[in-house]
Amino acid sequence: RGISSNQRPKRPLTAYLRFVVDNRPAFREKNPEASNLELIKKLAGAWKELPVSQKQVYEEARKTDLKRYGEQMAAYKAQLTPAQAAALKEEKRKQLAKRRSIRAKRELNLLGKPKRARSGFNIFLSENFQESEGISPVAKLKKLFDMWQKLSASQKQPYLQLAQDDKVRYENEMKLWEAKMIELGREDLVRSRKQRLKKKPAETAKQAETAKASSGGNKAKLKKPEE
Repeated sequence: RGISSNQRPKRPLTAYLRFVVDNRPAFREKNPEASNLELIKKLAGAWKELPVSQKQVYEEARKTDLKRYGEQMAAYKAQLTPAQAAALKEEKRKQLAKRRSIRAKRELNLLGKPKRARSGFNIFLSENFQESEGISPVAKLKKLFDMWQKLSASQKQPYLQLAQDDKVRYENEMKLWEAKMIELGREDLVRSRKQRLKKKPAETAKQAETAKASSGGNKAKLKKPEE
């Protein structure tokens, strides 16, 4: 209690980041129209061309701060009780797990992993979300959820059918994507056979029977849902 990771001494900046902090204002003044990304590229190029003797100045400053950081960390840890140390360790573990999750999602996006299939409610939500103006996103979500709950089975059917079609799309795209990942040597990204077949045969048969009944017996209702 009374101790958080925010009170933990901050690790010193690298030599490159020190250079960026020192020179960013001047680069911004010279390039007022440049975007942040363009500015960073210019700074990175300037650092690359910087003479070794000038880079050494930033390296020495980092070493000095690194020594001070070690002393501050020792004092910081000395004041922690075992319970506080354990709590901070757990907090750090969660932060690292969150960062790994973000990096993993970015990698999957770069590799073109197919988007997951949407549910009937998700499709209904995307079609009607923009219509509710003047209220907060949370209020919109609650309002649309209530509307979805009040829809009759025949009114929901078009959305459920679209969701079923999207599920087929997702599975087909995933098979092609996983085959590509295997070719690239990324078997770690491929779903295991056990995971793909985790649904029990009885459950699969029941779902197929339900889908058949809803798509076959209600074709007329799909074209014109009840008001």
